[in-house]
Amino acid sequence: MPAAIAVLPQPPLLVPDLSGDAAVETEALRDAVRAAVKALAAAAPVWVAVGADPGGRRTVAPGTRGTFAGYGRDVPVALPGRGTADEGPELPLPLLVAGWAAAGTGVTAVRGELVAPDASPSGCAELGRTLAAEDVGLLVLGDGAAMHTPAAPGGFDERAEAFDAVVAAALDVPDPEALAALDPAAAAELWAAGRAPWQVMAGAAAGRAWTAAHRHTSMPYGVAYHVALWEPVTPA
Repeated sequence: MPAAIAVLPQPPLLVPDLSGDAAVETEALRDAVRAAVKALAAAAPVWVAVGADPGGRRTVAPGTRGTFAGYGRDVPVALPGRGTADEGPELPLPLLVAGWAAAGTGVTAVRGELVAPDASPSGCAELGRTLAAEDVGLLVLGDGAAMHTPAAPGGFDERAEAFDAVVAAALDVPDPEALAALDPAAAAELWAAGRAPWQVMAGAAAGRAWTAAHRHTSMPYGVAYHVALWEPVTPA
């Protein structure tokens, strides 16, 4: 089983060099992210980062480099560890954020595991069960619904509040089964990029008791950003 599981959102505005006028408004979110990754690094020196990307299912090796240039500024990052540092694809957004989050934590290696945004719940659960066999820190990246206000990227949808309330409650309990039950169609309609990664997490966490050590949810720009740290409960 994973040594611990951290859940992060993936907005580029987490990176101070990219946040601009949002720096103050998102500082509480950034603090929550820092706390979660610090605790994950203390639990495990090797991470597997799970995210969704239109390129579909693939593994990205430690050492792979990328840049946030496509998001407004050339801020280079790399997944920690030795690997294809000068080869392979550019890092997609969730792994860019993973590389940024891991920097300075002392983590020795981060491997990326990507799934398609429309990956089936069963496929996500299968990958999660495979990852559960590894004694690593699991870093799960993805945003909630992007339709909480009229100014949100996807506009306003009244279903967004209920969708993210379910996610927040599941992260609080913790409740892997509630994450596994999220509806892929509703998530896609609400632009919730975290659905597939959360269902990989659910597969990895199933069958074991967890406690939520850190929790944060905010929606500064009409997008739900969830942060959580799950730690395994040690049998008495």
